[in-house]
Amino acid sequence: MVRAYLYLAVFIPLTFLFSISAFISTLFDSSGLAYAWHARLWARLMLALNLVKVTVIGAENIPDGPVIFMSNHQSNFDILSLLAAMPRQFYWIAKKELFEIPVFGHSMRRSGYIPLDRGDGRKALQSLDTAAATIHQGKSVVLFPEGTRTPDGNLLPFKRGGFILARKAAVPVIPVTINGSSGINPANQIMLYSGNITITLHPPIVVPPDLRRNEAENWMMEAVRSRIESVLEH
Repeated sequence: MVRAYLYLAVFIPLTFLFSISAFISTLFDSSGLAYAWHARLWARLMLALNLVKVTVIGAENIPDGPVIFMSNHQSNFDILSLLAAMPRQFYWIAKKELFEIPVFGHSMRRSGYIPLDRGDGRKALQSLDTAAATIHQGKSVVLFPEGTRTPDGNLLPFKRGGFILARKAAVPVIPVTINGSSGINPANQIMLYSGNITITLHPPIVVPPDLRRNEAENWMMEAVRSRIESVLEH
């Protein structure tokens, strides 16, 4: 537990400083590249601070052009791992509460990340339309279809929003399996441990064109779940 508190004593001020620096970078660089550089450096420093190594498998499965990455969610270290190691610049779709954090939230908003209001159905659909427009501009996005962290490592039921987005955007979906992060930061515990995290990028999923709207979303949901579970360690 002492280790976790020491980690937070460094994590919080560094996150604040990086958020300010990243926010300032968006005033001079609208491409998002400078912000992405800040985010990647921040994530790598935070992983190194806890002696965590990240390995990516299947980078060759990412096609040219924009995609939607859909990943399982085991701990807070999932976000750090994806930021540090993904071979493609991407934008987050995240719950709107994160965007309300002073400095950090403003920085996310300036970067082009997309807030999702899960408590308001109309606003949630507007968020998905915004995300689809972002993807149509050639940008890839990452989301957690479970909507929250799993308490035991098993996949939770998927929220439908990500699959509505995939249908609207009409781009390939890359299922992502993260293993190892739950052992580093166990659910509902403040304990931290060193270790290895593996990110597996699966072959892209493209919806058959003959499926109707609900059929397409259900088909994607099952296909993504099956791919993620195929290498998920319990």
